[in-house]
Amino acid sequence: MKRRHAVCGALACLAAPLGVLAQGQAQGARDPLGSAQWEDIRREFLGKAPVVFDERVQVSGPAFAEDPMAVPVSVSALGLGGVTHIAVIVDRNPIRKVLDFYPGQALPALSFRFKLEQASPVRAAARTADGVWHVGGTFVESSGGGCTLPGATRSDGSWARTLGQVSGALFESPLDAQATRLRVRVMHPMDTGLVAGVPAFYINRLAVLDGAGHELLVFNGHEPLSENPVLSFELPGRQQESLRVRGSDNNGNRIDAAIGRRLLP
Repeated sequence: MKRRHAVCGALACLAAPLGVLAQGQAQGARDPLGSAQWEDIRREFLGKAPVVFDERVQVSGPAFAEDPMAVPVSVSALGLGGVTHIAVIVDRNPIRKVLDFYPGQALPALSFRFKLEQASPVRAAARTADGVWHVGGTFVESSGGGCTLPGATRSDGSWARTLGQVSGALFESPLDAQATRLRVRVMHPMDTGLVAGVPAFYINRLAVLDGAGHELLVFNGHEPLSENPVLSFELPGRQQESLRVRGSDNNGNRIDAAIGRRLLP
């Protein structure tokens, strides 16, 4: 039977001052997803900063992951102001951290796919400029095994021919009429290190730069991100100039590609 969980929210906490939030969290604010791993996750990834479960941090994913090696998820914190950092964490994965996203000049929203080892809460924690973590999440059922199986390009050996290749395009943003969506794919096997004989090998940094070379956003990937990751970001305004994607993986391989000035319908 499918389990259904609403996106996390605690309206009573939203009106509370910072000191009350910190005190409530220290006393063990109840996790809306009822996860036994929550307190460990809070300590490991969110530290001693105040934390509030907040329905304005929206996490959308499938009720059941048909492909546990490529689970589609969208995160939006557009209802919050001053978001400086979004972390995505999966409670029951052997490697819990999926990504860290620093929006910079971009909107605090992104889409991606990740590997899921077993049914689990999937959370996004958005840190605002006042130091508070706002947490939302959803529950995804799965037959599992996504983190401990080799990807297709690793199995057939084709990854070496396409490593680091980038493709992308610009679209009208469905979230904001004044913004532009950048969708980019980077070819990479994204090995978790949990497959026998295959060490961890993954993209650990990507930045999107404007025509003048200024960083618009920074994305730090971790092992559970899916093979050949496809990422969507929301950029401010109607982008009329070429963008550049630069980054690296944990072995020091460089990623550097231009995204042409195309605005597609």
